[in-house]
Amino acid sequence: MNAPVPGLHAAMPSQTPCLVSLANVTVGYDRHPAVHHLQLQIHAGDMLAVVGPNGAGKSTFLKLLIGERLSLLDGEVQLPDERRSRVAYLPQISQTDRQFPITVQDMVASGLWHQCGAFGRLGRQGAARVAQALEMVGLRGYAGRVISALSGGEFQRVRFAQLILQDAQMVVLDEPFVGIDVTTQQVLLGLLASWHAQGITIVAALHEQDIVRQWFPHTLLLAREMIACGPTAEVLTPDNWARAVARSAAARTPSNRWCETPAAIVPGMPADHEPGTLHDHGTLPSGQGPARHDHGFPPPEPGHLTHDHPSAERAVPAAAAGASSHD
Repeated sequence: MNAPVPGLHAAMPSQTPCLVSLANVTVGYDRHPAVHHLQLQIHAGDMLAVVGPNGAGKSTFLKLLIGERLSLLDGEVQLPDERRSRVAYLPQISQTDRQFPITVQDMVASGLWHQCGAFGRLGRQGAARVAQALEMVGLRGYAGRVISALSGGEFQRVRFAQLILQDAQMVVLDEPFVGIDVTTQQVLLGLLASWHAQGITIVAALHEQDIVRQWFPHTLLLAREMIACGPTAEVLTPDNWARAVARSAAARTPSNRWCETPAAIVPGMPADHEPGTLHDHGTLPSGQGPARHDHGFPPPEPGHLTHDHPSAERAVPAAAAGASSHD
């Protein structure tokens, strides 16, 4: 039996249910690991910032949380049961087609897909909910405008209004404040704080460390692997950030060394584990020998261990979804 997976509540017992459990998880694209050895639990009501240098795997980590079909190279993943815990996802604003010819009301109303379906009528009650959501993000009177005519900050407010109507128990956001004016940032951060007070789970990939320090009680620092996770003040230290930058740079440096697996899985990894060194990834089936994979450099050898994680259906409205990109 694997050892208990450390969570955000490791310092004190938590009475809230565990929504996400990652036990020594490694995922990637085309059998090349993007993030590896993730050992983490997220509980209902957590408010977690995900930070790290460019290319650290933040977007990949978020895609793992929403059940996107990635190659699970190792470990075990437990995700929220969609029947009981609806998950809403906000991709990066740059991945959204703002030229799609719909009005603000139509885009926000698409957040009600779980109630009325893709082609259901909005109705009087639905229209009232759209108006209320627009009021909450400071866009009263914007319902009839086309989204292509909005500023960047206004468009992001519309996307948050759409999130409101999804009635999600877990909200996952990918860089929601990049390129957004300060006034809009404060409005949307206030909305996140109110969701957190209601017990909604929030996970957001962020670059703005000042926002993380002020608004997010817990932080996960990534650099292709977990550098630190816990209370924000303890995670966002100069030493931890320097380690993250160094490891992210090392991950982009060609190496001839491989991840290679001993016969048994060793739960957890030491804090000084370095990318490109030999470490545990489980074993190949049928006694084929140790499982090996690289950290993004030489092509994998024949017999490489890989299997897909089942994807969960996530109904992200077409106007709000865009092509995915690797972080």
